[in-house]
Amino acid sequence: MFFAPDRTERLHCTGRSIYAPTKTPALALKIPAMLLARILIALCLVMVTTVSAVAQPLPPQVQQLLTQYRIPPEGISVLVQPVTGGTPLLAHGADVPRNPASAIKLVTTFAALDILGPAHTWRTELYTVAPVIDGTLRGDLYIRGGGDPFLVAEQVWKMTGALRRSGIQRIQGDLVFDLTRFDIPREDPGAFDGQPFRAYNQPPHALLMNFNAISFQFRSAEDGRSVQVYLDPPLADLRLENRLRLGDRACNTFPQGVGFHVAGEQPAPRVLLDGEFPRGCQNVSLLRTALPPEDYAYSLFKTLWGQWGGTLDGHWRLGRVPEGAGRPRVVHQSPPLGDLIRPVNKHSNNVMTRHMKLALGAQMYGEPATLDKGYAAIRAVLERQGIATQGLILDNAAGLSRTNRITAQQLASVLLVARQRPFMPEYASSLALSGMDGTLRRRFVGQPEAGRMHLKTGYINHVSSVAGYVRTAGDRDLVVVVLINHPNAHRWAGLEIQDAVLRWAYRQG
Repeated sequence: MFFAPDRTERLHCTGRSIYAPTKTPALALKIPAMLLARILIALCLVMVTTVSAVAQPLPPQVQQLLTQYRIPPEGISVLVQPVTGGTPLLAHGADVPRNPASAIKLVTTFAALDILGPAHTWRTELYTVAPVIDGTLRGDLYIRGGGDPFLVAEQVWKMTGALRRSGIQRIQGDLVFDLTRFDIPREDPGAFDGQPFRAYNQPPHALLMNFNAISFQFRSAEDGRSVQVYLDPPLADLRLENRLRLGDRACNTFPQGVGFHVAGEQPAPRVLLDGEFPRGCQNVSLLRTALPPEDYAYSLFKTLWGQWGGTLDGHWRLGRVPEGAGRPRVVHQSPPLGDLIRPVNKHSNNVMTRHMKLALGAQMYGEPATLDKGYAAIRAVLERQGIATQGLILDNAAGLSRTNRITAQQLASVLLVARQRPFMPEYASSLALSGMDGTLRRRFVGQPEAGRMHLKTGYINHVSSVAGYVRTAGDRDLVVVVLINHPNAHRWAGLEIQDAVLRWAYRQG
């Protein structure tokens, strides 16, 4: 917002007008125009919050679904608000703190864009200290992890290619992993739901390669008697024991009946697959973790380094880049944040979100990145933008939490403020598009609402949520937030209730 001299500006907010003299009285002369703008926006948000707390009846179709699925009205919060402000079209339980599941990613990515900016990139640095003679590094290769949230196999392949082009063909020593840019405790990946090998539970790591994930790809063999399993990426240091047999289950029951077991044996860990695979089922996959992040990074690096004609004599160990090591031999930079928030919000990538939270904490409070710095930075961004943080509980920035809490009002305020920020296009386009992509690709397909909603979804046991922007049939832009906390919420009931609210919002002008 710009304030021109010698005139009065009017800021519309919650159906009211606030007049801001830009030249007189004398007090106004002491307040810079941009600061005055921030003050007025903050006041606007407070007024939005106040108005949205007024209870309103839920639409009949929503009430009917709540009754059908035995979810009491006290178990749901709904807020439908024009993006321009004004009186909410619908507000129910909007000031009740609830678990938002993955919808909390809207807060994390907003804060990341605000602090880091859409052009922010992460660096992974490769150092050599020993001499390179005739293409042979006569010592260790040091890799300093920068917490890159998207150091996927393709990016590692590019990084190893750059190292090969720097004149090295053989590494006689070890890979030394410098993880000092993160100062975070080791986590039990199964602590949230008892599923330690599910890729969505992978904890953050300063040198996380390819999300530490392996895609196990299955197909019935052409002989009709066995099951073929392939690994992507192929990792030489992981053994696979395939004991699967063909069965008569329907293909849509996969992966039910397939057992996945990991044995951390030496010298190489082993994955055992057993049980029954549906006969005739082709080209289905299972995304899992199976190795500690350091073992995975070593194996992937060695595999891709070999594709460039490189050889590696040693193994891996933890350490630090020596003092006086000089400039890195290779610096690999990630894609920009503006690109990376798309897989976070469209596909709900958990570990990427947690890396972004750590990065914004380090940016605001200095390295090394810690959990507390990340949470403090998010809270500071919200407060700086005039968004109330009372009652906000944020113990997992990706939503894998039973104790996270936020109100529909607070989440709507984040969406309203983001709408006015310079990075609004990057933020809005990172959300799943109804009936077209991400977590909404199968919802509203072929219906009038398709392509009219940019939303973030969230689901864990007893929680169902959705929040984002809806363009109505009459081209009116709304913010919509739905938070449901109830034992029945995460089943199909939650989706049906969400869709009923979203359809109602779509028809509002």
